[in-house]
Amino acid sequence: SDIKFLNLWMKMMNPTKINHTFMGYFVLFVWGFVLMEVGLGQNPKSEIKVGVVLDLKTNFSKICLTFINMSLSDFYEKHADYNTRLAIHVRDSAGDVVQASAAALDLIKNEKVSAIIGPRTSTQAEFMIKLANKSQVPTITFSATSPLLTSIHSTYFVRATVNDLSQVKAIAAIVKSFRWRSVVAIYVDNEFGEGIMPYLSDALQDVHALVVYRSVISMEANDDQIEIELFKLMTMQTRVFVAHMHPSLGFRVIQKAREIGMMDEGYVWLFTDGMMNWIQSNEPGSNLENLQGVLGVRSHVPKSKELKDFGLRWKRKFEKDVAKPNVFALWAYDSITALAMAVEKRSIESLWYDNAKGSSNNKTDLGNLGVSHYGPSLLKALSDVRFKGLAGEFKLIDRQLESSTFEIINIIENEEKVVGFWNKTTSFSGERFRPVIWPGKPRVTPKGWEIPTKGKKLRVGVPVKRGFLNFVDIKTDLPTGYCIDVFEAALTKLPYSVIPQYFRFESPDENYDDVVQNVYNGIRYGDVPLVKWSNGPPMRVSPPMTWDAAAGDITIRANRSLLVDFTVPYTESGVFMLVPLRDNESKNTWVFLKPWSLDLWVTTACFFVFIGVNTDFRGPPHHQIGTSFWFSFSTMNFAHRPAIS
Repeated sequence: SDIKFLNLWMKMMNPTKINHTFMGYFVLFVWGFVLMEVGLGQNPKSEIKVGVVLDLKTNFSKICLTFINMSLSDFYEKHADYNTRLAIHVRDSAGDVVQASAAALDLIKNEKVSAIIGPRTSTQAEFMIKLANKSQVPTITFSATSPLLTSIHSTYFVRATVNDLSQVKAIAAIVKSFRWRSVVAIYVDNEFGEGIMPYLSDALQDVHALVVYRSVISMEANDDQIEIELFKLMTMQTRVFVAHMHPSLGFRVIQKAREIGMMDEGYVWLFTDGMMNWIQSNEPGSNLENLQGVLGVRSHVPKSKELKDFGLRWKRKFEKDVAKPNVFALWAYDSITALAMAVEKRSIESLWYDNAKGSSNNKTDLGNLGVSHYGPSLLKALSDVRFKGLAGEFKLIDRQLESSTFEIINIIENEEKVVGFWNKTTSFSGERFRPVIWPGKPRVTPKGWEIPTKGKKLRVGVPVKRGFLNFVDIKTDLPTGYCIDVFEAALTKLPYSVIPQYFRFESPDENYDDVVQNVYNGIRYGDVPLVKWSNGPPMRVSPPMTWDAAAGDITIRANRSLLVDFTVPYTESGVFMLVPLRDNESKNTWVFLKPWSLDLWVTTACFFVFIGVNTDFRGPPHHQIGTSFWFSFSTMNFAHRPAIS
């Protein structure tokens, strides 16, 4: 435009009439003015380096990287006037903890990045978080969800995703809603799996349920090892399984469970958020046919126009070549948007590293790691960012997102069905779930337990009592009596099967202290044989008589309470006294008149007068007596009414 302007100006001027010297100065002045205006209008943008550490061999990481690039493009298209631009530097973690740490170290030491996005897993994040804390470089993860990462106490660790801790109350609410009292936890043997377990146990205890067994499976476990562990679970009583593991392992476990019959009627499989977010991915075994009847929780993504438009763009761009993105990809998109907003708010004057000068004795990369002066201000700006993203409201509380609502998902006929919602303020949105289809396609809620194939019976001692046998009587191995009826009625109320095995106990002096001692022996020794040490070799001897419980009319005493626990008394306690009954009422001849009240005397007198004036009762004495008897008899046996002809 400036060249065209000069050409037009030269044509307008007549060189014969204007001094060439003056003309030259004037042209230079105009040229400089134009260049100055153009320069001011094209102010160069400040580049902020951002590192990205992902496992680039996985489909998930490729999708997330695409979301990151689309987020940058969309953001700066809307905010072209911003003075900062994020420059992405990608590194491959290769799915390895050491490689992920090396990639982060390279980005901090050589590229001098101002922030790092990643890594993918919680196992890779631990050392990277420590690097970030040492170098003051904020590390923003959108997929590392383990609560153990919070215990590192790093100021520069930002979790732009939901902590696994937030879903345990939703899982406990589901268990409470269906009245299950025990669950088996199946989880992967690493930071991701172990981090949630203590919080899950506490949440279940709050609703009076227990984790009765923890099944730990290694990421490197083969199919045979998985099958052995599942067969062990089949012999147990509990049929409610809470699965929390990486999708690559979790789908292998559920496929094996289907093959051996653990997806049949009576079983319950409850998936955590970590697995439910992957059921439509391209992970091996994620076919919905293997997941029929599975129930699970998943972070709720509210519907919005922006999300709908983005979904249409995604489908047009990739059609069916790429799997449907999950919520982690949406958080990756929102993380870049939040970071771009944060760097625009902060001055770039502190955009430099204080390169540490290592001593002669410390020549390692970690020893010479620099410190970013831009990190503290960037972290403060990132904590203040608020906006509505694709995954919902982006708001960091204590440097992490909080999910207020979870969806309850049921896999029915190869489709995901939302059967309910849970949030921490109102619990479930409705009093009941929508109809749930369980494994084996029954609509009746499984009771959550079955009689185990290899279960231990409850050893119950029953004392022999002479004389009054209504409380307890044991002549054979099947005792009877009121105490036994109460005991067996209590067993039927338990949410699991308990099979009692009764043992007759007879003491010469009917001393119930021996009964209590035998229960104490069962608590102390169990079924383990004792080893008696002497001067010779150790000799195995039989333990004393041991029981798991005792049923009978056993009195609660202080000395007995020191050894065992008693149930709540079901008979009235206290001191009773038997005394003879003394009748102080007087006895006389006229006692038969005592029931006659005044009303009865008046009624009798009225009938006496009525009969006296009735002509039917007159005549000779024998006629009056006969009529009186006949009237009394006929009144009691016949209905007095006119004859009907």
